[in-house]
Amino acid sequence: MKLPQPLLEGRLLRRYQRFLTDIELADGRVVTAHTPNTGSMQQCAVPGHPVLISTSDNPQRKLPYTLELIKVNGHWVDTHTHRTNRVVEEALRNGSIASLEGYRVRTEYPFGSSRIDFFLENEREKVLVEVKNVTLCCAPTVACFPDAVTTRGQKHLRELMAAREQGFRTVIFFLVQRGEAEAFTPADAIDPDYGRLLRQAAACGVEIMAYRSLVAPAENRVDQPLPVLLG
Repeated sequence: MKLPQPLLEGRLLRRYQRFLTDIELADGRVVTAHTPNTGSMQQCAVPGHPVLISTSDNPQRKLPYTLELIKVNGHWVDTHTHRTNRVVEEALRNGSIASLEGYRVRTEYPFGSSRIDFFLENEREKVLVEVKNVTLCCAPTVACFPDAVTTRGQKHLRELMAAREQGFRTVIFFLVQRGEAEAFTPADAIDPDYGRLLRQAAACGVEIMAYRSLVAPAENRVDQPLPVLLG
């Protein structure tokens, strides 16, 4: 998926009130940028990290700037959670995710008391896919989710298990935004209930997929699969 252009270089000064960041631009100006991420952004929202921000001329916006990418350990990380599903949707539609090719794609499918991110269908089966954005590493090359306790994420796992019992093929899809990651695991130290439910879901037949994204200033796209470590 193409990112907004042009992007301005800067340095993160602080994140506050969840959705705000102060950024020092290359020319020395300090601006406040909207941050579309409700998580803790551990390891990402660190003062001093290089960032890229976009600008908007929409007069109805309170802030013209949006935080797009943060550089962590030499890799660009996409913390813009509103873009995550669009990156995965693009990959689903162009057939670049192994075992999820050849389906008709529908977004925001109502199931139970949730709206599951994607409903896939062909002549043989129906598939529900819930997507999660991963920006945290719990070991030098192991990405993990969540970065904060997520009752919403726990609810989604329960819904996927219920859908599996009703005959759907179900997938929890982790888009790993950390370029150094070589594997994925649940963040048990942060949300042990989520880790327990994820393992329970796997035992019930919910498929767990983790794919690393390829993030660059011009685009973000689904790249290669990562092993999932549940032990």
